[in-house]
Amino acid sequence: MGFESNVFVNCPFYDESIPLLRPILFVILDLGLTPRIALEALDSGKPRVEKIITLIEKSKYGIHDLSRLKAKKRGEYYRLNMPFELGLDVGCRLFGGEQWATKRCLILEAERFRYQAAISDVSGSDIAVHRNDPPAAATAVRNWLNTEARLRAPGPTRIWNRFTDFMAANYVRLTERGYSDADVARLPVPELIEDMRRWIAEPDDGDEARP
Repeated sequence: MGFESNVFVNCPFYDESIPLLRPILFVILDLGLTPRIALEALDSGKPRVEKIITLIEKSKYGIHDLSRLKAKKRGEYYRLNMPFELGLDVGCRLFGGEQWATKRCLILEAERFRYQAAISDVSGSDIAVHRNDPPAAATAVRNWLNTEARLRAPGPTRIWNRFTDFMAANYVRLTERGYSDADVARLPVPELIEDMRRWIAEPDDGDEARP
């Protein structure tokens, strides 16, 4: 997996965030790129921060969803993982030199300007707002990658329709193999990515497989 085609994905892993993560991963794969995410390998013997740094170093593109910065109830700690990883990615671009100077980042948020209250240092940066809406998140990622990677990507609606087709087909495949609805909902990220990759590679009804 080469630097030029790798996309580091820095998104929350809560149950309520999975509906956003799934289409983001699918869009990356459907555009012929490779998502790199901390959950792609379950290696308990390696500190997670080391995994993340390695993935960032190997990825030209980075997608950072900051929509879960705010605590939801009194006494709850908000999570700093996402802004921390964004900082690592920006630092790699600024201080890494050579190929790392070409790195590009997309910041996603649920609401415009809200992130500035938590991370004022990135005020003035361009962000994409998804409003916690999966199609909006998919469109934002598609549009950004189409520009930054200089692709000729299919339209957002076509890619979203392909994603929903995949989800329906994969549900049937998994349940036929003995997965319950709960199993499908909690499908490990490495397995989900492999299922997406396999489905995208299969020609279907005149829709040619992507490389």
